Amino acid sequence: MIKNRDTRLTLLLLIPVLLVLIAYVLYPSLRTIMESLQKEGSMTFGNYSDFFTQESKTNLEALWNSVYISVLSVLASALIGIPLAFIFNRYDFPGRGFFASAAIMPIVLPSLVGVMAFMFLYGETGLIPNAIKDLFGLDEVPFKIGGISGILIVHAYTMYVYFYMTVSSAINKIDPSLEEAAYNLGANRFKVFWKVTFPLLTPAIVAASLLVFMISMASFSAPFLLAGGFRVLSLQIYFSKINGDMEVAATQSVILSVVSISFLLFMRWYQNRKDYRMASKGIGAHRSEVNNPVLKWILVFTGIVGVIILLLPHFTILLLSLVPDGTWTWQTYPSVFNFENYRLLFQDPNIFRPLKNSLILSVIATAGNLVFGVLASYVLVKRKFVGKSFVDILVMIPWALPATVIGMNLIFAFNEPTIFSFGNILVGTFWILPLAYFIRHIPLVVRSTNAVLEQLDDSIEEASRSLGAKWFYTFRKVILPIIMPGVLSGTLLAFVESVGEFPTSVLLYTLSNRPISIEIMNQLRMFNMGQAAAYGMIQITLIALVLFISNKFFGVKAEKSLS
Repeated sequence: MIKNRDTRLTLLLLIPVLLVLIAYVLYPSLRTIMESLQKEGSMTFGNYSDFFTQESKTNLEALWNSVYISVLSVLASALIGIPLAFIFNRYDFPGRGFFASAAIMPIVLPSLVGVMAFMFLYGETGLIPNAIKDLFGLDEVPFKIGGISGILIVHAYTMYVYFYMTVSSAINKIDPSLEEAAYNLGANRFKVFWKVTFPLLTPAIVAASLLVFMISMASFSAPFLLAGGFRVLSLQIYFSKINGDMEVAATQSVILSVVSISFLLFMRWYQNRKDYRMASKGIGAHRSEVNNPVLKWILVFTGIVGVIILLLPHFTILLLSLVPDGTWTWQTYPSVFNFENYRLLFQDPNIFRPLKNSLILSVIATAGNLVFGVLASYVLVKRKFVGKSFVDILVMIPWALPATVIGMNLIFAFNEPTIFSFGNILVGTFWILPLAYFIRHIPLVVRSTNAVLEQLDDSIEEASRSLGAKWFYTFRKVILPIIMPGVLSGTLLAFVESVGEFPTSVLLYTLSNRPISIEIMNQLRMFNMGQAAAYGMIQITLIALVLFISNKFFGVKAEKSLS
């Protein structure tokens, strides 16, 4: 009787999860694959043959550049993030807490806004190169970012946080007695690090490497604004789409997906070769006081310089947002500052509309992520059924697919009436963007909820049910309050990502539902730098406000969302 009741409950919970995943994850992906096999009205592998054999080698070059940039981004981010994690978690010195908090500031910069800030700071007409030029009386600016170097610099700045946070979390879980035992046996510092510490950090480093590689493969904003003639596959998909070469765009999307998923599988294989669990249950890692005064103040000075470099992009956007459009044209530096851009933003309905759209789109998508993520996570963690691995793979597919691919999947799937769109064409409507944001961020809520549900003792739910409580009452009154921190952690990140989403937006937006990121791009095209920066500051403020409220009132920190 109880077994039949549990089976019915499992089916009742599983059916809506499967319907959503099949309709909006699996079906769009299959539609893109089918489209890539179409050429001149027949099914063929001709598009793939053209991709690898075309005389111009444009697509092959773009594919190689995407992989090349992604690998270099992983290395650059690791070289910044891992040492910072060790310094701030292993050593204590004046200002350490402030510097450690400042180290995560890049997360409040949406991708497009961050690239814009770097352009204004370090581009050919940027403030820093021109300031150095004027200071030393040079004929030309001493440097400028652009092309591959510009993309790498932006990626390193925005993505080292993933290494910093994941490695910091892992360091704090290492039992110091393991390292002390190695020292007592005569091992030197390097051998202890290489034989003891580094293996224990491998899962965190692999996870961060995987995340940075896949974000870099999907990177759109930096190549879009900085690449010049440098081609990457995510941009090639966009250009194929706007040129109407939909079969080519589908082929490029499939190949980009295959590369990303292959790297995911390789890193999973590498991580699973060994067991990295600790047998002991000692206390967490402790920080050592830096007693050498020279080293101590070198660290403080380096920390101050680092904070200035980290905050310069934020201050640059703030400064430019105060420059009225039309007042900074031929001048090297802006000279007029006021709140005109903000006045227009909140008084002119047409200028305010993108902000309103972003909020509405993000709230709708995040609400869907919250409800679906909790339900899917509960089914995967607490219920037993045939095909669980398949459902788990479907949940994680959006995490493995680049944003441009998800956008193209939705175009191919819903540019005609289907049962999954209730007989409507979704492409070109308001609802296509919140659907895209929802699909993109499903894994964020599911993964964060999985972590807390796996730690929840099944006896808690069983005790409530044995006392006569219905499942929904038990879930609402017992389970949900316990897992809420983990749920909010993923939901917070989903909302933050939705507010700054650009790659899917640029493929799917319409004039009526254009979000802030699209309006920033439009303002940059019209050389309205001040208005573009004002939109950027609104995005930064929204994200910072969400992080503050989540930390202050729900105890959910940004670090926890990322790690």
